[in-house]
Amino acid sequence: MTTPTTFFGWVGLLLDQYGSLFLRGTGITLLVSITGTVIGFVIGLLVAIVRTIPASPKDPLWKRILLKLCGILMTVYIEVFRGTPMIVQAMVIYYGASQYMGLRMQPLFAAIFIISINTGAYMAEIVRGGIISVDKGQKEAAHAIGMTHWQSMVHVVLPQAVRNIMPSIGNEFVVNIKDSSVLNVISVSELFFTAKSASGTYLRYFEAFFICACIYLVLTFTVTRLLRLLERKMDGKNTYTILGSQSSADSAITIREEADGNAD
Repeated sequence: MTTPTTFFGWVGLLLDQYGSLFLRGTGITLLVSITGTVIGFVIGLLVAIVRTIPASPKDPLWKRILLKLCGILMTVYIEVFRGTPMIVQAMVIYYGASQYMGLRMQPLFAAIFIISINTGAYMAEIVRGGIISVDKGQKEAAHAIGMTHWQSMVHVVLPQAVRNIMPSIGNEFVVNIKDSSVLNVISVSELFFTAKSASGTYLRYFEAFFICACIYLVLTFTVTRLLRLLERKMDGKNTYTILGSQSSADSAITIREEADGNAD
């Protein structure tokens, strides 16, 4: 085999010999980041809903104590996982569980678990901000017609809150794609771990990590564009129809909304 003498020659050689390895690492990176983001969003959603349950002096004592205790525990959870690096969390959870609990987790399971609880801490604050952004009068109106806190959240507040926080959710997903690279410290064969393995054979670190960087860029760029399309889909169409009752001839009027929001 002829040894390449140019940068792109080495890139081609590494792709030829380790292309399947890079693809496998990319797949694991996507699996870990997607699963962790989805589970983290569910965790954050539940935490945010519980933290927004109002405590009234008229409530039973046990309910007020329970809400207070839950609030304290959730605040500690959020502060701890937002205040420490994910790489440290991975080391503490993976090796701590083995050393003190006798629990030997599979690296892939541990990776999903770590990203999920880390993302959940961030999502809890993101969702709480989205809930606060919804006009308080809508929630009060829902309570006025007999809805419980949970019903008003599910049917009135959360649909609007989720749309408001979609950019933040997308940003968290992109961050998870990149931050999954730190999980190589617990031997997860994600993209960064794959690049490190491929570079060691020929000691061509620059070329191997150049390939790695390009793959990360393609992933994040694609995800960002797809999320923007989803946001536009959630916004609905730019045209809508108002049914009139003046006559059968003009029973429908189609109004075009200006994209820039200028008044007529």
